[in-house]
Amino acid sequence: MSFSHTVVRKVLTVSLCAVIGFTGFAFGQAPSASAATSKADKIILLGKKYLGVKYRFGAPSGITSAFDCSSFVQYIYGKNGIKLPRVSSTQATKGYKVTKGKLKRGDLVFFRTKRTGSKIGHVAVYLGRGKILHTYGSAGGVTYSSLNSGYWKRNYVTARRVL
Repeated sequence: MSFSHTVVRKVLTVSLCAVIGFTGFAFGQAPSASAATSKADKIILLGKKYLGVKYRFGAPSGITSAFDCSSFVQYIYGKNGIKLPRVSSTQATKGYKVTKGKLKRGDLVFFRTKRTGSKIGHVAVYLGRGKILHTYGSAGGVTYSSLNSGYWKRNYVTARRVL
């Protein structure tokens, strides 16, 4: 083997080791935005499995035969490794605030209700394209609604990103 072949082999070997090493290093980086999106998709997919499950105010944590808004959100996020408090007004203190115009899939959106007056009394999951997934009494259970019309538009308070 000639000197030039030996040098070429060594350069290729060192280059290949560097590529493999840097690729392995990249796997150790923090999760990217797509990882957060993936978690949001998993949460939403799980939530959709419960479409039609009946609403029951004060439904206990962890049961799936009935939900209220905050037990539903607590359950589907908890199954995906995100611990949230049991009550919507306390859930509204977690993560960080996002404006309505900057909502992303998986963000929590909060509303006032007749029962709570001007205070937060309802939570939903933002699905994108102006839609939310949640549960409440008159809907008959877990359902979709439009964030930007009717009751939900009039009673919107804030949103939080917990992913």
